[in-house]
Amino acid sequence: MKLLTCTALCGLAIGAALTFSGQSAEPAKAETLASVVPPINIVTYPDRVLWGDTHLHTTNSFDAFAAGNRLSPDDALRFARGEEVTSSTGIKAKLARPLDFLVVADHSDAIGVTTDLYNTPEDQLKDPILKRWRNGMHGDRTQAYKTTREIIAAFQTGKVPEELNNPARIAATTRRIWDAQIDSVERYNEPGQFTALHGFEYSLQLKGNSLHRNVIFRDGADRARTVVPFASAGNKGPEPLWDYMEAYQKATGGKVLAIPHNSNLSNGAYFPLEGPGGQPFSAEQARRRAAMEPLIEVTQYKGDSESHPFLSRNDEFASFGDAGWENGNAPLLQVKQPGMFAGEYAREALKRGLQIARQTGANPYAFGLIGSTDSHTALSTADEDNFYGKMVSDEPNPTRMEREVNPGIKETRFGHQYLAGGMAAVWAPENTRAAIFDAMMRREVYATTGPRMTVRIFAGWDFSAREFKGDWVGAGYARGVPMGGVMKPGPGKSRGAAPTLLISALKDPQGANLDRVQVIKGWVDAQGISHEQVFDVVWSAPAKRRIVKGRLTPVGDTVDLATATYRNTIGAATLSMVWRDPAFRPDQRAFYYVRVLEIPTPRWTAFDAVRFKVKPPAGARLKDQERAYTSPIWYEPTG
Repeated sequence: MKLLTCTALCGLAIGAALTFSGQSAEPAKAETLASVVPPINIVTYPDRVLWGDTHLHTTNSFDAFAAGNRLSPDDALRFARGEEVTSSTGIKAKLARPLDFLVVADHSDAIGVTTDLYNTPEDQLKDPILKRWRNGMHGDRTQAYKTTREIIAAFQTGKVPEELNNPARIAATTRRIWDAQIDSVERYNEPGQFTALHGFEYSLQLKGNSLHRNVIFRDGADRARTVVPFASAGNKGPEPLWDYMEAYQKATGGKVLAIPHNSNLSNGAYFPLEGPGGQPFSAEQARRRAAMEPLIEVTQYKGDSESHPFLSRNDEFASFGDAGWENGNAPLLQVKQPGMFAGEYAREALKRGLQIARQTGANPYAFGLIGSTDSHTALSTADEDNFYGKMVSDEPNPTRMEREVNPGIKETRFGHQYLAGGMAAVWAPENTRAAIFDAMMRREVYATTGPRMTVRIFAGWDFSAREFKGDWVGAGYARGVPMGGVMKPGPGKSRGAAPTLLISALKDPQGANLDRVQVIKGWVDAQGISHEQVFDVVWSAPAKRRIVKGRLTPVGDTVDLATATYRNTIGAATLSMVWRDPAFRPDQRAFYYVRVLEIPTPRWTAFDAVRFKVKPPAGARLKDQERAYTSPIWYEPTG
C-alpha cells in the first residue's frame, strides 16, 4: 500500500563487484575464445548486501491467530517475494521492494493449538475453560486479546486444562504444523533469487520478562524434519534451548543459531553480569553463549534496544524508539527500575562482555546486530509509508494510532508508539541458505530501522584515504577485518599504533539522504570499569556544520507534515571516512561499531494522519531520523 512517495530520490552507482582488465579497440583476429574474453579478477569476499526479516509470525502462532491473523506461511513467503496478497482485514498488500530472505518464526509453544481450539465445535469440548477460551477467540477484539493473554499465562504456568494439554495431542499438532511449515519453506526457497530459512521462536517469558530467541537452521528439510520446535514452557533460562541446539547439531551434522530479541522488555534480565544461577561466568559458559547466540535483534516493532538515555547520557541519539517501551516488561506486569536498564540494552551488554572477558578470557556478549519486524500479521513490512502493524488489529485503519497495544490491560502503551520496522542486512557472496547463515555466524551483518542503506566497515592498522581510490573492499579484507571481526595487536611497526576504520555509507536508493556517520566505542580500563564514547566522524555539508561544545550542529529538517513528505535538499547521498581512534590504549579491550543517521523523515503516524485525515494523538512522534547499526569490531590486546 504505497500511497505516498518522497521527492528528490537519488540513484547511486555503487560500483561493480567484478573488475575487468582493459582491452584493445583493435578488431579481434582469429584468437581462441579464451584470448578474446578479458580476464576476470575473481572476488573471493562477500560482494552484496541482502535484505531480510528473521522474525515473522503467521496464523500458526497462537497469539497471532487469536488476534485475527488468518494468513499462512505460504502467504507470508509469497508476500516477502513481492507478490500481492490480501491481508487478514481484507486490504490488498504488496511490497514496493521484495525481500531477499525470510524466516517464518512462529512461536514453538502451543504452535497451532489455538487454531485447533478455534476450529473445534463447542459441543465437542468438555472442559468449561476450553469452551470459554474457544468462544472468547470468536468474540470481539478485546475479548480475543484477553483470551489470548489468559492462554499464554496458562501455558507459562502449566495450568492448561488436560483436554488441551494432553502431551500426545500437543506432540501430534506440533509435528503436523512443523511438517507443513517445512513444506511451505521448501516450496518458496529459490537459491540465487529468494531464500526461505527454517526456524521458530523460543518464547521464554519469566514473570513477564521477555527472554525470547529466534532459532534459525542452516539446513534443508531432511535435517529440519528430524526435530520439532523446542517449547519454552517450564524452562527458567536459555540453557535448555542450547542443549536442544547442540543435540541437533551432533545428531544431524547440521547447524543452528539463536537470535535474542526485545531485550528492552526483559527488565534487566537479558544480559546479566553473572552466569546461570547467579554464579560468576566461567569461560566455558561465556564461550557457549557466544557460540549459540552470535547475533541479537537490536531493533523491531516493539522498540529499539541499542541504548537508552539513562545509560548513554552524552548520546543525543540514544532515545530512538523508547517511547512507551522503557517503562516495564511485556506485558506491563512489573514496572521497570533504573537499575534494570543496564541488563537489557545492547551497548551496555557489549561493555559488560568486555568486563567478563577481562576476568575469564571469554566474552559471552560478543554479538552482531540485526533488525527484524516481529510482525504478527504474516506481512513483513518495514517502510514507514507501508506499515501493516504488529497485530491484525493494527493493520491500516483510522484509529490504530490511539488504541492500546494490549487492550483490556491497564498500561501506557498505545499504537502510535510502535516502530514501523527493523531489517536485517547481510553481506554475502550469494543468496542461499548457506551464505546467509554463514554471514550471520561470522557477524558480518547490520541492522536498520527500515531503510536500505548500504554500510560497510573494516578495521586495520595501516589504512589511509588512498584506499578509496582503488579496491578498498579488497584492501579491507586483505589487511583488516570486517564488521563482526576481532582485531589482535598489530604486527611489526604497527604494534601499539591506533586502529583505523574504513567506513562507507550510501543512502537507500529510494530513501532519504544521510545526516552523519558516528563511531561508538566501548572499552574497559585497568580497574575493570567500562566506558563509552560517541564520535561524529563524517557528516553532510562539512563546510557549514561544526562540532560545538561536543555536539555536531543539526542537519536541518525538510519534513512537511501536511503532506507527509520530505525533500533531499539537505544531507548527502554517500559518506566515507578513514577514522583513527584518538584515544587508543593497546592494553585495553575495546569494541567499535558504526551508526549511520538519515536526515529527518515522516514516521508512519504522519502518513496515517494524511491518509486517513485524522489528528494524531497527543505525544505521538511524527518524524524521526532513521538509522543503521553495524555489528561491532572487537580489539583484544592478547592472544
